[in-house]
Amino acid sequence: MTKLGAFAIGVAVGGVTLALVKTAGFKKVCSKVISAGMQLKDEAASFVETVKEDAEDIKAEAAYNKNASKANA
Repeated sequence: MTKLGAFAIGVAVGGVTLALVKTAGFKKVCSKVISAGMQLKDEAASFVETVKEDAEDIKAEAAYNKNASKANA
C-alpha cells in the first residue's frame, strides 16, 4: 500500500467516524455504556468495602481470642 493510499483510507475512516459520532443513536449508546460502567464501579466499590469490613471483623475476633487465651493461661 502506498502512502497516498494509506492517507486516503485514513481520511475516509475519519469521515465515517465523525458522521457516526454525530448521530443520536451513537450518543444514546455511549450514555448507556457510561452509565453501566459507573454502576459497575459503584458495585465494585461496595464489594470492596464489604470485604474490608469482613477482614476487620476477622482481625478483631482473632485479637479477642488471643487476649482471651492469655487471660485463661
